[in-house]
Amino acid sequence: MNGADALIETLYTAGVKVCFANPGTSEMQLVAAIDKHPDMRGVLALFEGVVTGAADGYGRMADAPAATLLHLGPGFANGAANLHNARRARTPVVNLVGDHATYHREFDAPLTSDVEGAARPFSDWVKTSSSPDALAADGAEAAAQAMRYPGAVATLIAPANFAWEEAKGAAPVITPDAAPRASAAMIDRAAAALKSGEAAALFLGGMALREDALHEAGRIAEATGARILCETFTSRLQRGAGRVAVERLPYFAEMAVDYLAGLKRMVFVGARPPVAFFAYPGKPGWLSPADAEIVELADARTDALHALRALADRIGAPKTHSKAQAPFIPPKMSGKLDPAGVAAALAELCPKDAIIVDEAVTGGMAIYPMTMGMAPHDWLSVTGGAIGQGLPNGIGAAIARPDQKVICLQADGSAMYTVQSLWTMAREKLDVTTIILNNASYAILNIELARVGASNPGPKALSLLDLSNPMIDWVELSHGMGVPAVRATTAEDFRAALKEALEIKGPRLVEADLR
Repeated sequence: MNGADALIETLYTAGVKVCFANPGTSEMQLVAAIDKHPDMRGVLALFEGVVTGAADGYGRMADAPAATLLHLGPGFANGAANLHNARRARTPVVNLVGDHATYHREFDAPLTSDVEGAARPFSDWVKTSSSPDALAADGAEAAAQAMRYPGAVATLIAPANFAWEEAKGAAPVITPDAAPRASAAMIDRAAAALKSGEAAALFLGGMALREDALHEAGRIAEATGARILCETFTSRLQRGAGRVAVERLPYFAEMAVDYLAGLKRMVFVGARPPVAFFAYPGKPGWLSPADAEIVELADARTDALHALRALADRIGAPKTHSKAQAPFIPPKMSGKLDPAGVAAALAELCPKDAIIVDEAVTGGMAIYPMTMGMAPHDWLSVTGGAIGQGLPNGIGAAIARPDQKVICLQADGSAMYTVQSLWTMAREKLDVTTIILNNASYAILNIELARVGASNPGPKALSLLDLSNPMIDWVELSHGMGVPAVRATTAEDFRAALKEALEIKGPRLVEADLR
């Protein structure tokens, strides 16, 4: 058994069952080890951003890490944007990054780089193995680090010679540390804040947005009258009819400030106090009311379910509540297609337990509120703001949950960052329906252009935000990647196309022409 064999066997035993890969020469021993392992699943992607985004989507839905296989420093760099999103989502991911053989580094071959230096800003843990036997032991540590509650990005760098040299065998699995719990003192402080009689809110993120934790939040709201709020971009929000309704913080800073105005007590679980995504001239960066008491009961790495349940019990909350979202389906739309027409059809047709991956950007502003009352579902967002996440996340989610329909709400501009995802969906026969919201523009940037004070933009500036010259033919592009596709220009045509796509098991693309 060589080092690569020992590493893959160790990872599989530790719970890493899938490897998303875009390998090169220095990773061939690891490719061979995956091939020899009877149960490790290897999934090829044609760009490293698809690899890392798929691992993120998998980890969010499996609550267990997938591995990535990346080619040296440049390969890691190609995948870094979606690792940024995964790290912000606290998704469990194990990156395997090949490197030159130790004795080859001195020659400064063309692909030589500082792999550790490239990995550190996008990883919670980084290590370069020092021997063939260390490779397996480091793999066990990487898996344990990735499973640090609720998840972390662990990057293991494997010099090529340690992968092909003989090793003693697989390493023992390391049990991850248990999640820390909120202290009794913090629970008492949060209880006092919520029972003060002043306007209060629970502000939730991360694992606090799972169904069981939200039930506890509903109990607290029932007892105290507190609002239940959440981050603008969530790693995984379990919502829909019958689940606790959560108010999502608006994206634009001034709207968020207005949304939070009047609150005197804010208790945070799984989230930090919100800040504006960017700085704008004359607009606030800190979004919570200046005079509000801020109680950070549990950060993202503290057991959210325990914190909310203990808080609910501390205030004597009832075991049941009235905070469940009522079923609601908007009326059918007709005529020229717009985001509201997309939302109405989705709300009507979405199957129970679907997984919605939201990178709709401007289109999503209308879709999100109109789908709150549809069948229960998971909602995954672009947690770190690095676009190109949506389609890869859909791949990973579909592999983690093959019996649940995945629906990607995908803006056209960001789809082009990782459009190779369609090829992997076709190759793996994944049950993913992609909705391309085609407005032929970086529409959000047209809005931001005015918000940053760039008044009276000329044709040169506007051309840098325009995607219509030449026009992207999404139907032909999808067909070329192996995914059947149709285009819809009216609300009626879109509903019919979406209904057909959702009734078929396998990849489909529906272009919503919003021009």
